[in-house]
Amino acid sequence: MGEKDTLFRSVEMSLVQLYVATEIGRETVSALGEIGRIQFRDLNAETSAFQRTFTGEIRRLDNVERQLRFFGAQMERNSIPLRPLPDSANVTAAPNANEITELSQRTESLEGRVTQLNDSHEILQKRFVELLEFRWVLREAGGFFDSAYGQTDEIRHSTDDHSAPLLEDIEQSGPAQDAQGRSLTRLNIQFVAGVIARDRIAAFERILWRTLRGNLYMKQSEISEPIVDPSTNEPVDKNTFVIFAHGKEIIAKIRKISESLGANLYGVDEDPDERRDQIIEVNNRINDLNSVLADTKSTLNAELKMIANSLASWMVIVKKEKAVYSALNLFNYDSARKCLIGEGWCPTNDVPLIQRILREVTDRAGLQVPSIINELKTSKTPPTFNKTNKFTLGFQTIIDAYGVAKYREVNPGLPTIITFPFLFAVMFGDIGHGSIMALSGAAMIWFEKKLLKKKIFELFDMAFFGRYIILLMGLFSIYTGLIYNDVFSKSLTIFPSMWEWPEDFEPNQQLDATRKEGYSYPFGLDWGWHGADNNLIFTNSYKMKLSIILGWAHMTYSLCLSLVNHRYYKSKVDIIGNFLPGMIFLQSIFGYLVLTMIYKWSVDWIAIDQSPPSILNMLIFMFLSPGTVVEPLYKHQAGVQVTLLLIALCCVPVMLLFKPLYLRHEHNKHRALGYRGISETVSALENDEDDHPHRTATIGNNRASLDSIGGEATHALITEDLKEEEEFSFGEEMIHQVIHTIEFCLNCISHTASYLRLWALSLAHAQLSTVLWDMTIYNAFFMTGPLGVIATFFLFGVWFSLTVSVLVVMEGTSAMLHSLRLHWVEAMSKHFVGEGIGFEPFSFELLLEDVEI
Repeated sequence: MGEKDTLFRSVEMSLVQLYVATEIGRETVSALGEIGRIQFRDLNAETSAFQRTFTGEIRRLDNVERQLRFFGAQMERNSIPLRPLPDSANVTAAPNANEITELSQRTESLEGRVTQLNDSHEILQKRFVELLEFRWVLREAGGFFDSAYGQTDEIRHSTDDHSAPLLEDIEQSGPAQDAQGRSLTRLNIQFVAGVIARDRIAAFERILWRTLRGNLYMKQSEISEPIVDPSTNEPVDKNTFVIFAHGKEIIAKIRKISESLGANLYGVDEDPDERRDQIIEVNNRINDLNSVLADTKSTLNAELKMIANSLASWMVIVKKEKAVYSALNLFNYDSARKCLIGEGWCPTNDVPLIQRILREVTDRAGLQVPSIINELKTSKTPPTFNKTNKFTLGFQTIIDAYGVAKYREVNPGLPTIITFPFLFAVMFGDIGHGSIMALSGAAMIWFEKKLLKKKIFELFDMAFFGRYIILLMGLFSIYTGLIYNDVFSKSLTIFPSMWEWPEDFEPNQQLDATRKEGYSYPFGLDWGWHGADNNLIFTNSYKMKLSIILGWAHMTYSLCLSLVNHRYYKSKVDIIGNFLPGMIFLQSIFGYLVLTMIYKWSVDWIAIDQSPPSILNMLIFMFLSPGTVVEPLYKHQAGVQVTLLLIALCCVPVMLLFKPLYLRHEHNKHRALGYRGISETVSALENDEDDHPHRTATIGNNRASLDSIGGEATHALITEDLKEEEEFSFGEEMIHQVIHTIEFCLNCISHTASYLRLWALSLAHAQLSTVLWDMTIYNAFFMTGPLGVIATFFLFGVWFSLTVSVLVVMEGTSAMLHSLRLHWVEAMSKHFVGEGIGFEPFSFELLLEDVEI
């Protein structure tokens, strides 16, 4: 058993080897997927995906998954709701192999039935649309033919005179005489009738005109009702048309042009009695098709509704089965022992749980040969796994978004739970705004069970994921708002002010407050500063110094975490060569700066009749003119500053040279004792394997005997472990240390200045809140009577809406991003290595999280 799992460090991991009987391989991996505590290693990395053992099963499940997606698409197309997945479906035991086979056969049968019904419905729907279009053409054809009968002379004239186009506006000529009895067929005039989409009619006319040079007579009319396209189920506006022309070649061209533009052509009889019979026949066929379509649709919907009851659970089963066989493809098959051999990383404290799972699966199968789990000793770097719950998950995600911590290094996610919302609150300090944010977070937590089951929209889902972060940010903002004595830009008079104002004064006279003797405001900022002319000057200086102090404390704390890491990894060279000089350098300059600020606040400069010195000027002269003190803060200040400056300068060469020189010294000492580098060690193993069959290779703290297992597999295992180490190079180490030293020294200055954003955003938030109050609801307080009531009601709505949207949402997002940057850059750069590999366990819960079912 390893040590107790905490959020302070990542979980202790073990590399385990599993020996599982082939008969229960699927059941064993499925049971391990339910607990989600092991990350399998690929033992067949050199084998292609098509040559692996269980590729056939995966292909079969891919086909089943395709069929299930087909069912889902058909249900969406026919507006059939999917039965929701039960809450316990994700953790149910996987079905046996026979049930999977039955599911595959059932889905194949259902696919055939649904496809057949769907094809039949589409064919019938297409025929139904054709009959509808035909009926519209027959209805409009009577008027088209009557118009054509009246223009027979002009149509016949066009066959002899090519300058008289048929598209000429012949309808403006005089009424036709003796039109009755005339026949278009007798005049050798033919026609084409059909239906075309309305958006193509202009192009249709233009192409006909240019192709036939106007030698045609065309009539068209709009269909009043849109016709549903059977292929897309979208309504389309269409027009009916009849085109009269002379000659078979012209008619053939018209047909080709019509068909190329997607027009549907129909055979219409010239005789009115025949057309009447056609309409009757079409109406009868439409009625028959309606009943057949309704029966086909109801049968299809019945099939899809039956599938909808089980589709979600089928999808879960198939996803799990595919994951199981994909995991089994990572195993090796031992033909001699007739078992599967797998390796994987798991938390050390979960090894007994995995042993129990293996034993239960074996007992259920009734096998005599038990499954075996062995812990392997290796020099490989384990993956990093930090256990979280619904409260800590959001904060850990903030850290993981920047980088995965190195295995067993201090996890920045633990202090981030407090420091992230606190630094946010420093910039967002307001009791009212913090209350709105805290109530929003509390509401999402209160209704989290309902909200977890549904997705509203992306931005809300992001906020809901960080609901505990929002709650803490709101609570900390209330706390800093109490310190700032600020609620919606107004102050709270909880305690008596420490300032007294003169009782006798003239209008427009400038007043100076005097401090009460022996009394100080108990908590936070005195409300007497609100409304004072020098309020901005005071709060500006106060918040600026406060941001420097908080930044120094945050960086010092983060740097101390590097000491914890060095001690855990037993790296004394990093303690002496990096931590100690770095800490001394930081405290010699900025620790001293913070102490002078606190000392300046603690002195009553009015009582001693002195002007308080400028801390900024003191820091500038400390570097530009060492030993020169223009405005003394305390006795012997010049000597103290020179000493601290020299100490800081001496830390630079120590940080730069100690670690590379020490590592070089240790490397040379080991070589003098006969040790060699990795490449030399591997070469020696290859050359001397036959001469020294019992030689033991030392790998870090682990020892592996060449004859303990025997053969090439052992040698390959040792060589694989040796690849984890790196050759020592003094030049590379020196370059790395130079970069580290320069970066650390410069970052101490730039990062301290970066914390001034706490001051800037805090002032900006307070001033914006004041401006919003003065420009909205404050104006309503000068109105009386009904107008004042209406103005107060209206302006309050404007003020509250802008408060929530601008000050809470927009300003809150800005402050959150700045707090995020202070953690990622300013704090984590002092200790965070971030070279870890994330733990990705084989887990059904994680597998189904992102699957939309």
